[in-house]
Amino acid sequence: MPTDQVCLGRKRPVPSCPNPLFLQWLTELRDSAKEKGLKTQYVYQKAINSLKKYPLPLKNGKEAKILQNFGDGICKILEERLQKHYRENGEGPQFSADGSDAPIHLATSCHRSNMASSKQMEEPQKEPWGNLSEHMKQTQKEVRKEKGSKKKREYVPQKRSGGYAVLLTLYRHTQMPGSKGFMFRNELQTEAQPLCEKSFTVPDLGSKYTAWSSVSTLIQKDLLVKTHNPARYSLTDQGLALAEKLDSEESGMAKEHVEQMSEEEDSQDGPDVVDLTLEEEDEEEQEDKESWPSKSSERLATALSVNQARAHISESDATGKSQTLESGRTAMSWHLPPGSYDIVLCVDVIETTGGSSGRKQELVKELQRNCVTFDIRKLNVGDFLWVAREKVTPVPGQLRPPVGKELVLDYIIERKRMDDLCGSIIDGRFREQKFRLKRCGLHKPIYLVEECGSAAAHLSLPESTLQQAIVNTQVVDGFFVKRVQDVKESAAYLTIMTRYLQKLYHNCTLFCRSRELEGDGGDESEQTANLSCSLMAFTEFNYGAIKNKCQTVREVFARQLMQISGVSGDKAAAVLEHYSTVSSLLQAYDQCSSESEKEKLLSSIKYGKLKRNLGPALSRTIYQLYCTCGPLS
Repeated sequence: MPTDQVCLGRKRPVPSCPNPLFLQWLTELRDSAKEKGLKTQYVYQKAINSLKKYPLPLKNGKEAKILQNFGDGICKILEERLQKHYRENGEGPQFSADGSDAPIHLATSCHRSNMASSKQMEEPQKEPWGNLSEHMKQTQKEVRKEKGSKKKREYVPQKRSGGYAVLLTLYRHTQMPGSKGFMFRNELQTEAQPLCEKSFTVPDLGSKYTAWSSVSTLIQKDLLVKTHNPARYSLTDQGLALAEKLDSEESGMAKEHVEQMSEEEDSQDGPDVVDLTLEEEDEEEQEDKESWPSKSSERLATALSVNQARAHISESDATGKSQTLESGRTAMSWHLPPGSYDIVLCVDVIETTGGSSGRKQELVKELQRNCVTFDIRKLNVGDFLWVAREKVTPVPGQLRPPVGKELVLDYIIERKRMDDLCGSIIDGRFREQKFRLKRCGLHKPIYLVEECGSAAAHLSLPESTLQQAIVNTQVVDGFFVKRVQDVKESAAYLTIMTRYLQKLYHNCTLFCRSRELEGDGGDESEQTANLSCSLMAFTEFNYGAIKNKCQTVREVFARQLMQISGVSGDKAAAVLEHYSTVSSLLQAYDQCSSESEKEKLLSSIKYGKLKRNLGPALSRTIYQLYCTCGPLS
């Protein structure tokens, strides 16, 4: 017992870790991360706890990888610090055969080394040597793994993965003439889907991750930048270099594959191919990139259908610098040919739930009775609209069919009962909803008004006020107003409109266009004559119509002006044409010499189709709102 007590007494001054330099450096890293408020402090603390429990000395940073919570990053930092310690102290990285003179322990005192040696003599010899041999074996395995992993220092996404498709799509988009330099999420997913094996929207069975999940990895690796709201995705310099490398590799592999297959076909169908090359040798050099899929045989097209599509996209992007902006848009957009889509009515979920549920369910029942194909979903603006939904076939072995692409037709309906119209006029929603409908990107807004018999006679506003608001919506705002008596007539009108649109777009080729690009789909006569039109994708339309998204200073200024009595959307837009922000308007007031000149500053601004003056009364009201402290007169 006394001997045991002496041993316990001698163990107390022994350092808790036989690797003091590593412990010191990890402690410094933890304290530095803690001062900066970084979460890496917890990683370093776990490594410190693991290092304190390890009873054997470590020769270098690589051997520390056998410990728990020691990854490649921490081991690399320790190795670099160890090499720096050698250079500063003039010690080389030589080790003895038995490993007792590890340089990590040269900084410790002789007393500590004696204590460690005495500790080894007191303990049984079998266990340390057995543990040491096991650790050496593990170390050798880890060193072999590290040697294999050193070759892949640079992050390169796997081919046909989500990150691979996103990088290639953004790179090809930047190479197009007139490119914005960024892409929105919806158009990026649409353009990148053909380059990826997994879906960007639907996860695989038994998983919650999609191909879009790899975007976070690209952002962490500093290959991708996400800015603004709605989010805009663009490549960094590092990402641009990597994407250029991936694009060149893919185009090179596609060309080699095509050449090999064409050579095989030459050996089988030699005379036909030789005749073509002899007759059109000069033309093939210029048009080979676009015409080779049509000139190849059906067997070659079947074997290389995927590679041909990718090669055709890459080659068209490479030659896009000599094309116009319109042709560049066509190369990047997708389209739905006639017969490949269905016209579907979309009903806002608010129109089917809440409030008078019996009356709202009556609308659904009427649509089902009329055999109308409809879909209930969340619409951020409007109550009804129509989409062209791509026809898809179920894939064997998958629970859900692939998600079809959807394009929004140019018709949108806002439905109002007379009591709802009265309430929206009182609380200000009436003007706001019309303003948002004008800005949603669809060119044919419709106001569907349900008269509801004599209910208008018992509302808070006079019936004449409600009728005047309806007329103003049609005459001033340019909306098409349809009056109906009840829910059944509303369902009948929606049925007729659905069948009319199915007939109108029956033979049309529908092209997808971005909301950010200039131009629109044209009017109905042009669509019917050209049998084609450009429409927005539903996801982009619905995301752009979010009510409470972040707004610019110009948009906030417009909303402020529209809160003034007598200031409509046209009048606010006219003021914004001259003064886009509050700051520019205040600067203009400061430049006026007199009070009367300030009050009349905005009176001569033209607004609307008739180009009428804003007037001195509104001009004075706006001046008093922004430049005086008293009440408005």
